[in-house]
Amino acid sequence: MFVKPPSHTRPTLWKGKEKATEEPEFEDLNPTITYRTLFAQNLGVRDPLRVIALCDSDAFYAACEMIRLGIPDKPLVVLQWSSLIAVNYPARKFGITRMMNVQDALQLCPELVVVHVATYKEGEKEPGYWDNPDTKTHKVSLDMYRRESVKMLQLYKEGLPETTEVEKASIDEAFMDLTRPTRQILLERYPYLAQVPDDAPLGLDTPLPPPPQVSWDGLGTVVPIDPSITEELESPSTWHDVALSIAAECMEKVRQHIKAILGYTTSAGIARNKFLAKLCASYRKPMNQSILRNAAIPGYLKPMAFQKIRFLGGKLGKSLASEYDVSTVADLLRISLDEMQSKFGEESIWIYEVLRGIDHTEVKEKQTVNKSMLASKNLPQPVTQLSEGYHWIRVLAAELALRLNEARETTPNLWPKTLVLSARNVKALDSRRSKQAPWPFVKEVTVDVVAAAADKLWRELADPHAPMKIIGLGLAFTGVEGVEVGLKSIDTFFNTSLKPPSKRALEEDVLNTEPEVEAATERTTRNISKESSSFVCSRCGQKLSLPPSATRTEAERQAALALIQMEHDDFHVALELSKVSDNAPSRQTMIGVAPKDKPRKKRRKESPQGIAKFFTKG
Repeated sequence: MFVKPPSHTRPTLWKGKEKATEEPEFEDLNPTITYRTLFAQNLGVRDPLRVIALCDSDAFYAACEMIRLGIPDKPLVVLQWSSLIAVNYPARKFGITRMMNVQDALQLCPELVVVHVATYKEGEKEPGYWDNPDTKTHKVSLDMYRRESVKMLQLYKEGLPETTEVEKASIDEAFMDLTRPTRQILLERYPYLAQVPDDAPLGLDTPLPPPPQVSWDGLGTVVPIDPSITEELESPSTWHDVALSIAAECMEKVRQHIKAILGYTTSAGIARNKFLAKLCASYRKPMNQSILRNAAIPGYLKPMAFQKIRFLGGKLGKSLASEYDVSTVADLLRISLDEMQSKFGEESIWIYEVLRGIDHTEVKEKQTVNKSMLASKNLPQPVTQLSEGYHWIRVLAAELALRLNEARETTPNLWPKTLVLSARNVKALDSRRSKQAPWPFVKEVTVDVVAAAADKLWRELADPHAPMKIIGLGLAFTGVEGVEVGLKSIDTFFNTSLKPPSKRALEEDVLNTEPEVEAATERTTRNISKESSSFVCSRCGQKLSLPPSATRTEAERQAALALIQMEHDDFHVALELSKVSDNAPSRQTMIGVAPKDKPRKKRRKESPQGIAKFFTKG
């Protein structure tokens, strides 16, 4: 006979089981679709007929090199210094994996084709494929992959219905919101749904008649409702299944179009939201698309190791596993929302919903023009003298000039507002510093022009008389945008009959910075961790955080965090201006420095609370 152990000897798992509730594990798997639903014009993230797809290129970097070299079927890996960053599928059959040592990979497959990524080197205007590139003199270039990514994004927009919303997720992924086009196609195929029947008992709120049975042949792999059954009986279709099948047709066409035009193979996931579409895109890779019906969501998620879900790995995942002695999604479904929020804060509702396949994140098309362009380098040998920095600045200038000129080919009036040079000096008290200057209108953006401007910033940034051990450099254009429609082209500002400005004049004219603005920016940005979703303002001590998201990319996270930071800086500027009166206070007071006879109390830095502490760098 089993005897329940005393509370002090029970395993950790009991903590979750005892506090578990009878809350439903999954909701809205088969919502009622009415005529009102079908005729709705505002198709939001909670629309019961919502259909989202995620298209992912198969081994993208390797595929780019395969097509460039004309070897589509040979085992190939892409090398970046000593690490393999991409492995094509023929090479994976030999057991070769990413981050494997190249010597070990060659032992597994002696015929393996090894391609090092293109690199910049000083004196070259463009990156190239060099024999034995050296990290001490070369800088990695991913420009070719970026260009191919832009081509693919354009083909997505051309090949899908016009009303599809397309959002670039990363260099080799894109989300598609097919809700609106599938609704239009559905009404065209089933015209009897176009109007409410005269005898409909509830008018617009009358449920639609039963849908026809969907045939999934040729549309991809349908995730089974019960993974434990090898031959699953055909289940009745829903109207959401009909919408999924229409979306699968659209995705199959665009994937074949990309293969025919560019030669790249892709895989896709199609489901009711972004989180599930991304999750099932890798269900049967490569060269396939997977369809996750609503009825299959529980069977697909429950056996999954929850730490494989984006943002549920790392410190947060380990803490969840330790607290509740769990490993799968099914294990965590036992934990009530109240219990989870009591341990991990109010924001843990995000975890609770993701585990149940709920994600209300929008698919939004992003601007085609990046507001900033960055070239950076982690230095293999630290720069310890002023003269040693010019080599790397010229290498970074070449990349920056090329990227701006390429962008101007599609947007001729594109122009940056500011040039920013940043450096990480581990021997300085403030290890991360930057200098910036307005970027002028020049006739031609060349390596020489960018390097000359950056050299001046370097001389201002690096103190030759102070301890110097710089391990990282970055050069960026910020505030990149086009001239407004109706204004003259930038080129019209130049008179070719005039003598071009000298290099010295350019340096003196361009590089006038505003120290107060720059210092204020540094005071805030230096608190932002690359791996963090929050930052602490050095001026007021306030901590600002991003809510976690299972579908936010690294680029989106950085952009969103930068926006919060800028808004917070604006708050301080407004606060300082509000203190100015007819009897204007001293400059020290305006910039937030307390008088010497009344020293300001140092605000105590608050520790992150709730789920936020798992997204800050420890």
